[in-house]
Amino acid sequence: MSRTGGHTLTAYRIGAVALILAGALGLLYGQQRVTADTHTATIGDVGITVREVRDHRAMNVPLWASVGALVAGAAVLFTLGRGARQ
Repeated sequence: MSRTGGHTLTAYRIGAVALILAGALGLLYGQQRVTADTHTATIGDVGITVREVRDHRAMNVPLWASVGALVAGAAVLFTLGRGARQ
């Protein structure tokens, strides 16, 4: 096998593992809430009071994307493994 081919297989394996990890993280942390708070400020004798505002934004990772990444990563690893045995 040429050196270039070996590097290509390694790159595919790294990409496959990255897909599997991304899919697993997407399944574990599919919906996270991001909270932004404001605060109170005092400058000298002048006090500025700002009410605390909570801005809840949900970051959703679709279930189909997580499962798709897992399946794609596993398929690439499986295909690379079969090709190495032949």
